[in-house]
Amino acid sequence: MNPKDIIENSAKVIQDCATHAELVEQITQKICQAFSEQRKILLAGNGGSAAEATHIAAEFVGKFNMERKGLPAISLAADLSAITSIGNDYGFEKIFSRQIEALGNRGDIFIALTTSGNSENLIEAVATAKKMGLIVICLLGKGGGKLKGQGYLEIVVGSNNTAHIQEAHLVLLHSVCELVDAKLFK
Repeated sequence: MNPKDIIENSAKVIQDCATHAELVEQITQKICQAFSEQRKILLAGNGGSAAEATHIAAEFVGKFNMERKGLPAISLAADLSAITSIGNDYGFEKIFSRQIEALGNRGDIFIALTTSGNSENLIEAVATAKKMGLIVICLLGKGGGKLKGQGYLEIVVGSNNTAHIQEAHLVLLHSVCELVDAKLFK
């Protein structure tokens, strides 16, 4: 494989994100409603998806493309002390669900980012969030895995390439950030 093929394959996966425009709009509406009701967004993922969860939380708390008040969003992948203590005391599969128990409230939104849909810690987090009355949004890939059908709203990126799925998740979530800004602050 050459660089041109890699870039073209990535671009195709990103172009296919346009097929999810209606779901992006629905996700945006749910997030706007949550923020309007003084709710917060919790996000989680592993590896590159953890970095994306933290990145998107920062877009809401800081700013995206415009000056505005900070919006309440927390990456559950960012608190190393919580992750390591929970992992040590309860097991790695509990690192996100335990934080949801502590930080989540009915009406909050939990966004699970996973390229496979099969990460046990995210499966447990989704189950806990649903049980507590959080609105669950899943961004998945590789057919959706075990989490397919578990979210209130979900987008399954049509790729088996982890990097391209993560790139698509970022494009989709950046689109949500831009739409949230436009709907709440313009």
